Amino acid sequence: MLTILGFAMIATFLVLIMLKKMSPIAALVLIPALFCVFVGKGAKLGDYVIDGVTGLAPTAAMLMFAIVYFGVMIDVGLFDPVVRGILRFCKADPLRIVVGTAVLAAIVSLDGDGSTTFMITVSAMYPLYKRLKMSLVVMTGVAAMANGVMNTLPWGGPTARAATALKLDASDIFVPMIPALAMGLLFVLALAYVLGRRERKRLGVLTLDEVLVEETETVLVGAGTGKDVAKAGGVGKDVTRAGGSGPGVDLPDEPGDESFQGLDPDRPTLRPGLYWFNALLTVALLTAMIMEWLPIPVLFLLGAALALTVNFPHMPDQKARIAAHAENVLNVSGMVFAAAVFTGVLQGTGMVDHMAKWLVDNVPDGMGPHMALVTGVLSIPLTYFMSNDGFYFGVLPVLAEAGQAHGVSAVEIARASIVGQPLHMSSPLVPAVYVLVGMAKVEFGDHTRFVVKWAALTSLVVLGAGVLFGII
Repeated sequence: MLTILGFAMIATFLVLIMLKKMSPIAALVLIPALFCVFVGKGAKLGDYVIDGVTGLAPTAAMLMFAIVYFGVMIDVGLFDPVVRGILRFCKADPLRIVVGTAVLAAIVSLDGDGSTTFMITVSAMYPLYKRLKMSLVVMTGVAAMANGVMNTLPWGGPTARAATALKLDASDIFVPMIPALAMGLLFVLALAYVLGRRERKRLGVLTLDEVLVEETETVLVGAGTGKDVAKAGGVGKDVTRAGGSGPGVDLPDEPGDESFQGLDPDRPTLRPGLYWFNALLTVALLTAMIMEWLPIPVLFLLGAALALTVNFPHMPDQKARIAAHAENVLNVSGMVFAAAVFTGVLQGTGMVDHMAKWLVDNVPDGMGPHMALVTGVLSIPLTYFMSNDGFYFGVLPVLAEAGQAHGVSAVEIARASIVGQPLHMSSPLVPAVYVLVGMAKVEFGDHTRFVVKWAALTSLVVLGAGVLFGII
């Protein structure tokens, strides 16, 4: 019964948010509360929620202060050179922009933190998607898949969890998987190319007089207004779309279009004299995070406090920066605590354990010698419907034991267990995905409808490559 109710609860949640019948926060809170009553454990709902909140509180704190920290770094201009470099490559071609999104997300993912990746990627690319009227779910989907493949880095979490759960060396899991993961990343880039071609066909390519190219690239970073473009030597009629039937681009800023002002090179928050201080502080912070010198929430708390104090020594300026990022902080932290209700009920009622046991028990006996392949296939849905901790510490040891009974080594099982990460990064139980959709102003249901099929296919490509290369 718990197995059926567990799957029913997850299915109800996904259907309601994809049909936009409920907001994600409301669905994350009310649906598990209702199913908790159905299970007959309504009296323990408070305990389950408190346990869930307690477990996710450090994550919420990390996200709150990480948003403030990277928000300040964006304000002061730390990432402007990276953004301009990507935009020089992208120009105003939708195909290049989508591919550039995948490349940027993959590069930034090297720090091992999804929230950081999404904050930087969306901050850099959102103005282009917004101005060229491109699909924002393409941006969120491509960024999530690229980050999902890179999330398998030993310091990213899943590989370390698999190594810990099965008492293995993380390098023995990750290093042999590099060719398969590289194929997964190449598939994401190829998919970005296809999606980019589709966007190019739908919208066309923005073309400018050669004299205006540099100025327009500056505008696309968020500089100035339409008047600045006119002053640069052209008027609206000089800007057209080529190669498509879509409408032209209205370069003059729309009233209230603040989203395109975020990286204005003349913004008053820039601190060019402190550029190297901010760069070194960020490198030190990421190094400390990778080396695990302090808990990540503590690192971002200290980093945010130091960044605010040095860059904005006057109290009113500090308050203004905090207020500027308060909406993102509230949206993301609220979603995390709502997700705590969902995970608390899933785990507290025992639904997760029964679902996992049912799946493992229903593996045919004839598949025993192929338990690595079975593990890889199961990791795709299970890491979507469960937290990484629940899968790697609750389910993986059972799969490994079943595999060893049929002569399959634990290290092969561990390698197969990380192939589901491209889909996992869009799970409603992953706090970072709310940073992604929140900053991109995309409905979570829209993101889910778009990304699930492509992310699952990416995971299958990684799994297939692993089998083909004899890694799994």
